[in-house]
Amino acid sequence: MTSGFERGAAFVEGEYVPIAEARIPLVDVGFTRSDVTYDVVAVWDGAFFRLEDHLERFERGCARLRLRSPHDRAATTKILLDLVRMSGLREAYVEVICTRGMSRGGSRDPRDFDNRFYAYAIPYVWILRPEDPATGMDAVIARTVRRIPGDSVDPTVKNYQWGDFTRGLYEAYERGGRYPILLDQAGNITEGAGYNLFAVVGERLLTPASGTLEGITRRTVLELAAEAGIRAEAVDLDEDLFRTAREIFATSTAGGVMPVTSLDGEPIGDGRAGPMTTLLRERYWRAHREPRYRTPVDY
Repeated sequence: MTSGFERGAAFVEGEYVPIAEARIPLVDVGFTRSDVTYDVVAVWDGAFFRLEDHLERFERGCARLRLRSPHDRAATTKILLDLVRMSGLREAYVEVICTRGMSRGGSRDPRDFDNRFYAYAIPYVWILRPEDPATGMDAVIARTVRRIPGDSVDPTVKNYQWGDFTRGLYEAYERGGRYPILLDQAGNITEGAGYNLFAVVGERLLTPASGTLEGITRRTVLELAAEAGIRAEAVDLDEDLFRTAREIFATSTAGGVMPVTSLDGEPIGDGRAGPMTTLLRERYWRAHREPRYRTPVDY
């Protein structure tokens, strides 16, 4: 392990620096206008999980925002491997970022900006910690805010525009919960603050089809459900149907499969992780040992 990188490492302006020393220019419009996309991939037990899928989504997000990363797939992969190797972290939260960058000569034309690339690796981040599944997530369906419409901000492109999520978080806290769920303008379930949602309704496993990020953990759960013979579908999931669910869970790179055990203060089922949630959570973490998903780090 390189001294100074124990708490994390960053790649900024072509150099590797300890995470505490990482800085971005104040006039980068990724900061001033949230003109940016990013992706987050986990390292677990010394290997990236679904790295190629995360990088593919990152590149797709760049293309949709008309951003051009200065690094191709191979170079980006090397940078991320280097960051984890330098930090020595065996479980890590690794983020890759492309911003619009800085203006040339004061131009406001986005075509004139020099796009910029950043990346960092820090200790793994949990939305719901491993010791918490017994109590699970206490979710609240927000009433004071709706999800930003998808024709204004594309939810399939990861972004930092969290105004709606932050309002939802404050509402959840004020109502005795911690995890907001946002509806769209039509009253359909979309997603929470950094997590996708699933509901077990009858014998079906349902997840919102629109207004939400196409999460890699979400994709993994859909694949694992198919392998287990579970009927899983992406649908327009209205609030009334969602409330009939006997199990609800959330998914994220930062925590995997996470049971939602209460909704608006009322227990889901018996108030514990249900059998389908438990099955898929176990299969999800087991998948981290499968070669098809792993990119090992050479420490």
